[in-house]
Parts: sequence; C-alpha cells; structure tokens
Amino acid sequence: MASIFSRIVAGEIPSHKVAENDEFFAFLDINPVAVGHTLVIPKQEIDYIFDIDDAKLGRMMAFAKRVARAQEKAITCKRVGLAVMGLEVPHAHIHLVPITKESDMYFGGKKLEMTQAELADVAAKIRAAFE
Repeated sequence: MASIFSRIVAGEIPSHKVAENDEFFAFLDINPVAVGHTLVIPKQEIDYIFDIDDAKLGRMMAFAKRVARAQEKAITCKRVGLAVMGLEVPHAHIHLVPITKESDMYFGGKKLEMTQAELADVAAKIRAAFE
C-alpha cells in the first residue's frame, strides 16, 4: 500500500506544494511547528532516509537547500532548521523549519493551527521564491 506521501505525489491527496522536480517533492506540513514548515521527500517511496543511495541523497539535500533558500526569502526567520526523524510516515522525509530560536524546532508541543487559505498563501510565497 502506498504511503500517504506517495499518494500526495500522485495527486490523490491534496497538498500545498512548494517545489518539485523529477525526483523530489516539497510541500507544507499540515501540522506545522512554525509557519513555512516544509517536508521534502523523494518521489520514489523509500522508508528510511539512510536507505537512499548516496548520489540520490546528495541530490535530495541539494534540492532541500534550494527549498530552504526560498523559505528564507519568503518567511521571516534567522535560519531554516533541518530535522530527519522518519517515524511518523514510512516514507523518507526531511523537515525544513524556518526558525528564529532553537525552541522553534520543538516537535513535541502544540502545533500551529493554520487555515487552508493561510497554508496556500505561505506555499505560494515559498514557491515564488523558489522559481
């Protein structure tokens, strides 16, 4: 059975896409810890990030870097934090979180509540900065 992320890539489940190429897909987390919290995934369903071959993992990080640079342009922040946990969905993914302080990366707390319109607006801003 396809992961929820594979279903997002296939267009079966809607998402707020911020960037895409032939190998990778970036979209807003619907339960963000900060405004602009984005997930970067390989389109190929691979459960564990360290099972991705070295060359592809390098390309994934380069893609994530481009997304992070777009986030920095679109969202007020000091940096973009990166986290790889990979337990919540069996599909490798990188969390990119615009931060102004380290506690902005706390995943155990209450998530932001954002409307679909707010998410769409943030995605559009990051997408415009990516291009």
